[in-house]
Amino acid sequence: MRAHILEVHGSEGVELFKALASETRVRILELLAQSEMNINELAQALNTSQPTITKHAQLLEQIGLIKTEYKPGVQGMQKRCRLAYDRFIISFEPTNPPEDRVEEVEMPVGLYTLVNPTPTCGLANADRIIGFLDDPQSFFDPERATAQLLWMAEGFVEYVFPCTLGAGVEIRRLELLMEVCSEAPNYDNDYPSDITVWINGVEVGTWTSPGDFGGRRGRLNPPWWNDYMTQYGMLKIWSVDTEGSYVDGTPVSETTIADLMLAPHHPIIVRIGVKPDAEHIGGFNLFGRGFGNYEQDLVLRLHYVTRGRVSRPEAVVTQEGGENR
Repeated sequence: MRAHILEVHGSEGVELFKALASETRVRILELLAQSEMNINELAQALNTSQPTITKHAQLLEQIGLIKTEYKPGVQGMQKRCRLAYDRFIISFEPTNPPEDRVEEVEMPVGLYTLVNPTPTCGLANADRIIGFLDDPQSFFDPERATAQLLWMAEGFVEYVFPCTLGAGVEIRRLELLMEVCSEAPNYDNDYPSDITVWINGVEVGTWTSPGDFGGRRGRLNPPWWNDYMTQYGMLKIWSVDTEGSYVDGTPVSETTIADLMLAPHHPIIVRIGVKPDAEHIGGFNLFGRGFGNYEQDLVLRLHYVTRGRVSRPEAVVTQEGGENR
């Protein structure tokens, strides 16, 4: 499942706020965040009557927070409910002017350009472990380009993202989205790790992962992946704008977009790692689109406005080999 994020600006969110003012409706959203459910299943889980749950579900569907569809069941067709969005962002800033645009690049987790892993470490794709477990040399196996999951107890991994924006644009905001968690032997839900992101060699900020998550299977994990291993991460957003740097909207440093020295047609270097002197050295797992709960690789977004004529190539080859015109 690819991450879907709803951004609400100020008074536009009044109906959303009303919907979230109900504990029952919030519990419905929490249950649907784990899996699709029908009305009867929701009623049983919440110990509430079906008519009451039906009314709550109808309201949530009316304002677009959930979606419903009929699917075959044991006793014929049944109405299944699922989340429409994984996350809400509430903004009280003025909405972006019409000329604001977004450039997005998705990078497979195995296409790093520099890596410094310390065991426990490894890589996996949809079919198998790549190379050998806890062998840093496996990170240089050519098959690593197919990796959908990588992990290390210490160290860092670095990626080079293309920037196809030309002269005549002003980049106002950079966002890096990833599904990530700590790295413990097998898994440990209580295993903190201070995970830091650098952009073009400039430290953006650190987020403390609470653990290496397991105990229930990740939605996308292939059948061969063992239950006792890491199962899923948390979807986190590092962002930098003209005022500072944030993780999920919470300020983490004073690094601004100007500090990153972004330039037209110049690549953007992204490093993800754990500092050697971090308070919590608990490694990290990075999830690609074939593992965890979110069907995406690493995503870099550039929010920009046009300032005059933009010089850029007519065609851009993406990381997945397609051509955008």
